[in-house]
Amino acid sequence: MTLHADAVSVLAGWQPVGREQEALRQAYLGFLAARDDACARSCEPGHITASALVLDATGERTLLTLHPRVGRWLQLGGHCEPTDETLLGAALREATEESGIRGLRIETQPIHVDVHPITCSLGVPTRHFDVRFLVRAPVGAQPVRSAESVDLQWWPLDSLPGNVDDLSPMVEAALERLR
Repeated sequence: MTLHADAVSVLAGWQPVGREQEALRQAYLGFLAARDDACARSCEPGHITASALVLDATGERTLLTLHPRVGRWLQLGGHCEPTDETLLGAALREATEESGIRGLRIETQPIHVDVHPITCSLGVPTRHFDVRFLVRAPVGAQPVRSAESVDLQWWPLDSLPGNVDDLSPMVEAALERLR
């Protein structure tokens, strides 16, 4: 199975909570149907990305990265690579690379999707069709900042930094999944 086929399968089988997430799921499926290259960062109109909301073992804190190009605190994740076979694998690879934490556990179904405009490695304005997964860190996990980050910190879910994208819908979806 290709990454594109996996993305279609994952999103076709996902049952999001709420009308807005269902509308986005349908838009993602339409985009994937229209573009064989939808998972490649070279797809200029936009491309599928894979993110991870990494929670600590207690489920009380999330690991955020201060992104050097964007200049804001974000969840871990990013572009799918040609070697990625699944969205789940891409999200877990990104989370492991960016956190330095081994033994991360990832939920098999997305928790949230989000489309946002960005100028990424293409150097031109595009869109990220981000598929977000819930990831749990093992007890006592100590993150190690990678070269892809200015800073990397655990933040209490009820006290996220001010310089952050609106992560509330994704955090709420994760907490709903944990209940």
